[in-house]
Amino acid sequence: MFGLGKLMGDKPGVGGHDPWKGRLAFGAIVLVAAYFAVQLIVTLQTLWLLIFGAIVVSVILRALADPIVRWLKAPDPLAVFLSLLIVVAVLAGILTLFGTQITEQVVALSAVVPQGWEQVQSWIQAQPYAAQLLEQLQGLGGRAGQALQVAQKFALGLASGVTTLVLVVVAGVFLAIEPAKSREGLLSMLPMDRRPRMREVLNSCGKALKGWLKAQLFSMVLVGTLTGVGLAIIGVPSALGLGLLTGLAQFVPIVGPIVSTVPAVLVGATQGWQTALMTLALYVVVSQLESNFITPMVQKNVANLPVVLGIFAVVGIGTLFGPLGVLFATPLALVLHTLITMLYRQDVLGDPKAKAPGEK
Repeated sequence: MFGLGKLMGDKPGVGGHDPWKGRLAFGAIVLVAAYFAVQLIVTLQTLWLLIFGAIVVSVILRALADPIVRWLKAPDPLAVFLSLLIVVAVLAGILTLFGTQITEQVVALSAVVPQGWEQVQSWIQAQPYAAQLLEQLQGLGGRAGQALQVAQKFALGLASGVTTLVLVVVAGVFLAIEPAKSREGLLSMLPMDRRPRMREVLNSCGKALKGWLKAQLFSMVLVGTLTGVGLAIIGVPSALGLGLLTGLAQFVPIVGPIVSTVPAVLVGATQGWQTALMTLALYVVVSQLESNFITPMVQKNVANLPVVLGIFAVVGIGTLFGPLGVLFATPLALVLHTLITMLYRQDVLGDPKAKAPGEK
């Protein structure tokens, strides 16, 4: 075709068939299939994240249901139902005990943070080279304002997506009731000789995700409590709300703690520069405790994700999938890390030192 067969030295096939036609046709089919696959992933990106969210919900419920099954010899549906009741009861208890205070303090933060920003600007204006520094900070303030707008849109999106959230929870409950059935249904699409290995891989992914979620939940509660108590001792307003924000932000490693520091320092600035510095010092100390003591302690013998992979996951998956991608970036990266370790490093490369997070 176009003289390529003669140029490359290929001989025509039987009946004068040019082998390059078949190669070009196959290449075109592959390119078209890859294009539609990418379009399918991008178009249904929210669906994939919601499916993964349902998996995360099922893992949380199974983490609570497994001890109930072992201790009470209860059937899986009853154990999952009791686990769901435990989660609802804990959330209802928190809202009952602290709901009013949390709401008041979170609302107060929206008014106090701008005051803190104005106070910081006034301090800078009194310093040498204030004009250049203030110009840079005003640009930073503009970008922070854009970030707050994105956060507001994200919050509104979550508020309007209550139905979707309910569907995710319901799907997670059904996955938690019969996880083996869902797993075997997925494995049924694979050749028979590949099913045992893929069953082992999927089980390791589940163990890795379960171990990471347990460790992360403990870290969130401990960091949020330490921060809230520390802020209250320092005398920072809305200490409970800021502690809650810091604990929730801990779910997104690296980025979350940094983002939660800014409003706390600005609120502390309304009480004077000494309070702002003490607030910043508190967050630095808690961050060091979390990275050097709390995280190693709670993640000992459970799944752990390398820090570099965590950073790239938050940036890459967040860029690809938006705010929901940032929320699920770390657990999704943990699952991908387990898959790559077991299916590529172990099976393809034969690396004897490769050990996946969920493996024993």
